[in-house]
Amino acid sequence: MAKKKKSVELSERNITCKVNEIEYKLIRLYPSAMNVDVKELGENAKKGQQNIPFAHLPKEIKKLVKG
Repeated sequence: MAKKKKSVELSERNITCKVNEIEYKLIRLYPSAMNVDVKELGENAKKGQQNIPFAHLPKEIKKLVKG
């Protein structure tokens, strides 16, 4: 049976990115599911956290997260 990987905390690193004209702050990476918890930034931001696929992040941000 596969070993479940622990989540990687990213909130201390203050990584932000834009996806589809919306700015997000990365909170946590789940390597087993390759998903990222994000928080929307800006005036019209939704409250709470959202979960988006890691593949939707820009290439520069992926390098920061994996590095």
